Amino acid sequence: MEKNNKKYNDRGARSYGKGGPRQDGQKNDRRPPRDTKSAGKYDHVDHSAQNANPAAGYANEDMSSGIVIGRNAVRELLHSERTIDKLLVQRGEREGSIVVLVAQALEKKIPVVEVDRAKLDAIAGFAPHQGVIAMAAEKEYVDVEDILAIARERGEDAIIAIADGITDPYNLGALIRCAEGLGAHGLILPKRRAVGLTPLVSKASAGAIEHLAVAKVANLAQTVQELQKQGVWVYAAEAGGQSYDKTDLTGPCAIIFGSEGNGVSALLKQKCDAIISIPMRGQVNSLNVSTAASILLAEAARQHAQAREKRSAE
Repeated sequence: MEKNNKKYNDRGARSYGKGGPRQDGQKNDRRPPRDTKSAGKYDHVDHSAQNANPAAGYANEDMSSGIVIGRNAVRELLHSERTIDKLLVQRGEREGSIVVLVAQALEKKIPVVEVDRAKLDAIAGFAPHQGVIAMAAEKEYVDVEDILAIARERGEDAIIAIADGITDPYNLGALIRCAEGLGAHGLILPKRRAVGLTPLVSKASAGAIEHLAVAKVANLAQTVQELQKQGVWVYAAEAGGQSYDKTDLTGPCAIIFGSEGNGVSALLKQKCDAIISIPMRGQVNSLNVSTAASILLAEAARQHAQAREKRSAE
């Protein structure tokens, strides 16, 4: 990566967004005040599915949705509330975690079908599937307001991740895993020019996608403005901003993570309240988006936890 590709670091000379930098650690007052409140082998498995064409029976299905691949992702799916149509397992796989997954599926009255590896490869688009694929109801997107409601129900200030034009499914899946694991209340995706919730994203998230609310919006810039009207502070993770560990991230907040090549778009940076950066002290001048997300979301979660403890003690 070229040295002048400024992403997720503090090099360069970029200004804050329209909110301007905070003075003495204080927030601007244009926001409304926030509310302080083991199983045996495959008994009853259907062995009848044998097709000469590896993808037979699935030609009319949308391969980008409703399919969950990989053992971790399928395990989390079985623990979720989503409807599962069937579980496809590789013929001859009768050891390890697949046996447990099959037992859990049968307990839930989910049909289990043994198929050849070639069929699994075709359905997964030749992505690594570890011998198991679940055919599930498509994960439902939520509204942005639903994400804010989740935070209110937990009695917490919202922490939201926003993905701006991420096109690599592994990066998005890793971002989802970071966001869910660090306690974010949801993720916002754009409808265009970005990867959606594909099977590869699900697998890369190691099942975290089943536990994180995801909203898809037509216009990220308008969404940012709507969040700000509801008291949410919005930050762009980009070069040239204030160091993340010197930024007050308490209160409802959203952090925008940009695309692999271009970072956060110029328009969104203008809409944001501030730009926050991760100081880079080595020869590498940028971080992978999920690595940056893990650092920034962990700091936001830490500050929120401290703020809750302080309020409880008062």
